[in-house]
Amino acid sequence: MHRREFIGATTVGVVTAAATAAASAVPEPTIPPSHQPVAQGRLKQSVCRWCYGRMDLNELCAAARDLGLRSVELLGEAEWLVPARYGLVCAVANGPTSIADGLNRAELHDRFVAESERLLPLIAAAGIPNMIVFSGNRRGMSDDEGIRNCILGLNRIKPLAERHGVTIIMELLNSRVDHKDYHADRTWWGVEVVKGVGSERCKLLYDIYHMQIMEGDVIRTIRDNAAFIGHYHTGGVPGRREIDDTQELHYPAICRAIADTGFEGYFGQEFIPSRDPIESLRQAVRICTV
Repeated sequence: MHRREFIGATTVGVVTAAATAAASAVPEPTIPPSHQPVAQGRLKQSVCRWCYGRMDLNELCAAARDLGLRSVELLGEAEWLVPARYGLVCAVANGPTSIADGLNRAELHDRFVAESERLLPLIAAAGIPNMIVFSGNRRGMSDDEGIRNCILGLNRIKPLAERHGVTIIMELLNSRVDHKDYHADRTWWGVEVVKGVGSERCKLLYDIYHMQIMEGDVIRTIRDNAAFIGHYHTGGVPGRREIDDTQELHYPAICRAIADTGFEGYFGQEFIPSRDPIESLRQAVRICTV
């Protein structure tokens, strides 16, 4: 399943007593725990749910726990409480925008603000630290207008995010391969938005896969812009497959650079496994444990 399809499919749903009871009633899968969790380093590792869309969420959470991960993320509202059964958190909740229709469209702000006002208290109550948002596609809009509109929209959401202690993270995506016409496709563009909002509750989601495709120079960019980044995603280039020696990025060095900035947020594995999914995740977690 493509990421935008999976996020759209899991956004709908309200956390009710019935949903919570249903999640609690699911028997925990029998997955033999590792003798020693893999993730023992300086980064709090997470895994993105959509990459394992064919796997039951309970099974993925159990495997993540056994590997020493701290989170299963990018969950829809009805799934938020499931990771807690396994001692995990959901590091990122799906927010009110879509990849194509985002905060660069001023005419959509009222709808996004209203949905954020509903979501943010629930996200905070569920113990989720971040809510993801997107810039939206350009559709001929200039960079300056897109930045201004995103700042305007985020400034309307900012007071509630600050009150509830939830960080809004805008994801940087490539517009060259995967998300044609996406506006927030370069780090400088996202940094201008975050600077314009001027809040610790507004940061960037720096996707290493996407920014390698658009910019390269990943480690220098991370070091120079660490203050504006609240979350990271991985992915092998090319193809968003495993992050091992079959692709061009050297993740041990990248992870050391991130840890050396003093980053305290979550670091999400967001590659699509081409082999056994849990073994690929185990390998990725080991590569990123620094």
